[in-house]
Amino acid sequence: MNIRVERAGDEAGIRAVHLAAFPSAAEADLVDRLRAAGRAVVSMVAEIDGAIVGHVLFSPVTIAGPGAPAGGLGLAPLAVSPGAQGRGVGSALAREGIAACRAAGGAFAVVLGAPAYYARFGFEEASRFGLGNEYGADAEFMAMELAEGALEGARGVVIYCPEFGVFAA
Repeated sequence: MNIRVERAGDEAGIRAVHLAAFPSAAEADLVDRLRAAGRAVVSMVAEIDGAIVGHVLFSPVTIAGPGAPAGGLGLAPLAVSPGAQGRGVGSALAREGIAACRAAGGAFAVVLGAPAYYARFGFEEASRFGLGNEYGADAEFMAMELAEGALEGARGVVIYCPEFGVFAA
């Protein structure tokens, strides 16, 4: 398996992965909208035998509240083709994506997903940091500091890019 940064020409393969992994086209459309808006801060693919089988994207998030740090990134979406699931592709994408966010100077990351899955990468309940979200999620909304102390004193609601509006509560 090869994990690498998305490059020109990968768009169709990335879209195919999201269409295969999710029951609707919403995530695939989200990726296209984030890319078109220049908000795909970190976008990585997983390849097996030269074929794209997974994708992860991180886009900017902000915190509406006091002590809000800059440099927040939201992990969404993460997808793996059904035939490649259970082989560590998603985990490799998450780890490499988080490392790329750190290298790019990201301060913190958030994710809305399965706590048992994302905790293994260092995500914790966002409420521990005083953070809420615009979707009304509780334990499934998680955060991690990419830079030590980045979330100290931060309180408020995490706001995703406007392209996420299709998922509004």
